[in-house]
Amino acid sequence: MIVIPLIERKRDGDRLAPHQWRELILAYARGDVPDYQMAALLMATRLNGLHPDELGAVTDAMLDSGARLSFDRETPPRIDKHSTGGVGDKVSLVLAPLVAALGVAVPMISGRGLGHTGGTLDKLQAIPGFRTDLTLEDAREQIERLGLALMGQTGEIAPADRKLYALRDATATIDAIPLMAASIMSKKLAEGLGGLVLDIKRGSGAFLPHQEDGLELARTMVQLGADRGCPTVALLTAMDRPLGHACGNSLELVEAIAALKGEGPSDLMEVVLALGIEMLLLAETTPDRDAARRMLQDGIASGRALETFHEVVRAQGGDVRTIAEPTRLPAAPLIEAFPAPLGGVVTTVEPRAIGRAVVRMGGGRQRMDDRIDAAVGLVVLVKPGDVVERGSTLAWLHARDAAGAAIGREALGEAIRLDETTAAHPLPLVSHRVSAEGVEYLA
Repeated sequence: MIVIPLIERKRDGDRLAPHQWRELILAYARGDVPDYQMAALLMATRLNGLHPDELGAVTDAMLDSGARLSFDRETPPRIDKHSTGGVGDKVSLVLAPLVAALGVAVPMISGRGLGHTGGTLDKLQAIPGFRTDLTLEDAREQIERLGLALMGQTGEIAPADRKLYALRDATATIDAIPLMAASIMSKKLAEGLGGLVLDIKRGSGAFLPHQEDGLELARTMVQLGADRGCPTVALLTAMDRPLGHACGNSLELVEAIAALKGEGPSDLMEVVLALGIEMLLLAETTPDRDAARRMLQDGIASGRALETFHEVVRAQGGDVRTIAEPTRLPAAPLIEAFPAPLGGVVTTVEPRAIGRAVVRMGGGRQRMDDRIDAAVGLVVLVKPGDVVERGSTLAWLHARDAAGAAIGREALGEAIRLDETTAAHPLPLVSHRVSAEGVEYLA
């Protein structure tokens, strides 16, 4: 197809017809459109946006470029959750087995770390032997049997999105809201869901730091889901400080296992419960929010959530001994305390600085072919508003060597700010709920 006139139209702020987008996306997936032309079109879209008809066409074309998850027999309601990513965000590791333990099927397709944020797949692969490369047939069988599969995007699912995502990452168009919405929804709709819950991060550590951008993304995806028969609800949650304490793949897995045992940090559990309530309501397994909260709390207290995680780890080839004995997980040889240089109030704990430090320490990728060191990371013990004494431990560094520890110390000194008089003003942990009925302010 002739692409240059399409680039010119988007460059000049005009719309493309839905059939033109469809032909273009499918041609790119086949290799009939070169990267440099698609990159130009992506940048024009980043600058000028997409009309709702264009957005729908892009989403449907990426969805139709691959296969969909289907089931041969009746399964429980299928509900998934997606997060836009953050530092210390191990919610999926807790939420997915918890909701599955309560009779809701969760076909969770997750991603790897991107930029300064961690990825669920990388955290899971800290478990020796754990496989995330399930085929659709593998996933279907496991969901029918256990109610949960934790997998990556395969070549079967939205291959056009997979190719476009890599190009967006290389062309500074990752944060284009219409492209983010189409990318996320094309993968999630391929799961054959009965409902979807979105965790849209906002704050300094989020890909979309500003509240209005988060709300725009939420409204866009909620509408895409509603138009395609998948009821979708979004919550805006805070990412102006790390979620929980642990930041780093193995460390976050240890914290998630503790949360499944009822020993998780309070902020992590609050986000888990808020998202879990929405998932249970979409599944229509409970009549109201209070009942949903009690179900979730009982799922943890009874041990059912932990048992479900145990079964999934076994099914996907992981070493189940790591659940009872987290010391079997990768551990860093150098562990060092980071003391408070002065007493006072913790005013900020900057997540982006911490996330970037974990990457530089080896816990993330600076290039696509980098190997991840699952053991390294930072455990930040304080939150904005905490009062600390000089010399008290603010965080623990888990490093491979002295150079890694130096990176961690520098980042913590930048990220954790103390003041003797200034008050902290963190964002509310869960601030907005977006549904087809509109936006509700929660905080």
